[in-house]
Amino acid sequence: MAGPLLTVDTPSLLYRAFFALPKSIKGADGQPVNALLGTANLILREVEIHDPRAVVLCFGPDAATYRVELYPAYHAERPEMPAELAHQWAQVDGFFSAFGWKVDRHKTLEADDLLGSYAKRESEAGGRALVFTGDRDMYQCATEDVTVLYVRTGGRGGEEVGPEEVRKRYGIPPELVPDFIALRGDPSDGLPGAKGVGEKTAADLLRRHGSLEAVLDNALRESSPRLRTTLNDSRDELLAFKEIATLQDAGVKLPPDTPTDYAGASAAAEKLGMGRLAERLEKLAK
Repeated sequence: MAGPLLTVDTPSLLYRAFFALPKSIKGADGQPVNALLGTANLILREVEIHDPRAVVLCFGPDAATYRVELYPAYHAERPEMPAELAHQWAQVDGFFSAFGWKVDRHKTLEADDLLGSYAKRESEAGGRALVFTGDRDMYQCATEDVTVLYVRTGGRGGEEVGPEEVRKRYGIPPELVPDFIALRGDPSDGLPGAKGVGEKTAADLLRRHGSLEAVLDNALRESSPRLRTTLNDSRDELLAFKEIATLQDAGVKLPPDTPTDYAGASAAAEKLGMGRLAERLEKLAK
């Protein structure tokens, strides 16, 4: 049986690695390579554990235009990319392609949309998919055939999150994660949610009504006057938040089975001055 398709939220991993590892880790040109090195090690760990049939590294614009049009404050407070990271970002295609991994960039949709699209296509084709990310928004992808690998701190590898784990974490099924985000809010995306509604209230509302639309349609039946007012006054905005949080179809085509090219990866690592990684990859190539 073929292994799963491993889809990678590469921007998320690059940022995590950049801030987790010291900038003193430099390559042959004297520039930092900490983000590239850390991301490579994170992905390689999952490759060794799960033996995927192929690996897809997903990229896209920081904010899809339609999401900003729906809510101008979406991603508006995110800081500019550090120059040391931008330098490494420009080397992504050449470096990771040498591993035999597909690097896919969407012009208008975000990396999250690509991740979800690949996972859904793989499942529809009768396969299994892994979504490797540091973004809990991606919990909406979890199904019997799609497992979210949530990046944990401390180098312990991805935490496997399926439908049951999502229910334990949020009290709702994966398909209601966008509804949950709309109500609770998401500070990292600049979405405030419904005023005064936290995780417990959001989950309770969705368990009782089944969807954000049903919550809003039944707002007048809520016992709390403040909650009734909040839901009624925020209806259009909350529906926009749900649309923002819902992954879009990126129209992807599934890649063929492509094993990791450890020899090619070793050469690429050596070229960037990552001696220890190059040695490790060389051993794996034999």
